[in-house]
Amino acid sequence: MNSKHVCVLGAGIVGLATAWQLQRDGYSVTIVDRAAPGSGTSSGNGAQLSYSYVQPLADPSIWAQLPKLLLAPDSPLKLRPRLDPAQWRWGLSFLGACNAVQSRETTARLLALAAASRTALEGALSELSTHCDFSQTGKLVLQPTLAALEGARQQVLLQSQLGGAPQEVLDAAQCVAIEPALDGYRQHFAGAVYTPSECAIDSLKLCQSLAEALVRKGAQVHLNCEVQGFRRERGLVTALRTSAGDLQADAFVMALGSDSPRLARMLGVGLAVYPLKGYSITLDVDPGAGAHSAPRVSVTDTRRKVVFARLGDRLRVAGMAELVGHDRTVAPERIQSLADAARALFPACSRFETLNPWAGLRPATPTGQPIIGRIEGAPTNLLFNTGHGALGLTLAFGSAVQVVNELG
Repeated sequence: MNSKHVCVLGAGIVGLATAWQLQRDGYSVTIVDRAAPGSGTSSGNGAQLSYSYVQPLADPSIWAQLPKLLLAPDSPLKLRPRLDPAQWRWGLSFLGACNAVQSRETTARLLALAAASRTALEGALSELSTHCDFSQTGKLVLQPTLAALEGARQQVLLQSQLGGAPQEVLDAAQCVAIEPALDGYRQHFAGAVYTPSECAIDSLKLCQSLAEALVRKGAQVHLNCEVQGFRRERGLVTALRTSAGDLQADAFVMALGSDSPRLARMLGVGLAVYPLKGYSITLDVDPGAGAHSAPRVSVTDTRRKVVFARLGDRLRVAGMAELVGHDRTVAPERIQSLADAARALFPACSRFETLNPWAGLRPATPTGQPIIGRIEGAPTNLLFNTGHGALGLTLAFGSAVQVVNELG
């Protein structure tokens, strides 16, 4: 039994997965967050567990898209320059990472981390008492043109060489055979990459289940608790200063997503993490519309940059990536764009009476590689677990294992 006490900052999926792994390895755990478990970026994400399709946003193809990203009002990827030095630093570093060598290196690291994450999450689900709308129905990544499909074929080949799971490149007819709900949209895509082993899960339900299990097994959870600073002694963090008083521990893990840089600056540490704003809607599937009205297989439409994931009797529709700072405002035009995408692909999937609109901030690094473990210049008993971008749900449990291994 490990006698060390670890305090985890953050009760999103990354923080809770870390706390879960720590507790399983015998650590005493405290969790601190200013809100309820999973109520931030984890509450409305795309719900796909994308273990085998981890191509980073920083890719050579960005250069050709740059004019549209900067200027087009309806672009699914939106870069809006602000008077924010952190945004400019991040943006320039991001463009520097948009090359084939960096993209390949990032893909390799993310595939390895995703494989570890799959194993760890499956272990956690076997111990949790709730289902969390988990499914393993595979995923289709739709490509709009033959040229795009050929580019996807090259990515599949790369991922195969790097040890990725089996994937197939299919034409449109083969896609519809796998997911009949796509029949009315078949004229709008040339084919897709199909990964039979991909999964989906309700991240909020998973967070709530993890938090409940952690408390049952003795974890201390401080919610509605603001971190106000740190107490340091001889190069170590000895306590958090919070709105609930000082919280002491032997070690600390910062898993605060896009808020991590603000807290890290209190310790003189710079983190290359900036928020990528995303949106989602969650539709009730129309039970009277027929078995093939809504997809069972997860779908990503690369033309629209929108993902679809079935969560029981609901359909999560998510997309967009906006480099616009820390604004969490839910933009009506973005929500309408997601609703239009759902109607275009799956017109009979829902009555569209309630959209459940949501916006959240994904913490992203320029390369797409998360920051995991100790970093130079930070107190040695402070570890980081942040910067997962759009893959936070996918990578949470793998990065948790990596943090615990480094802590040990």
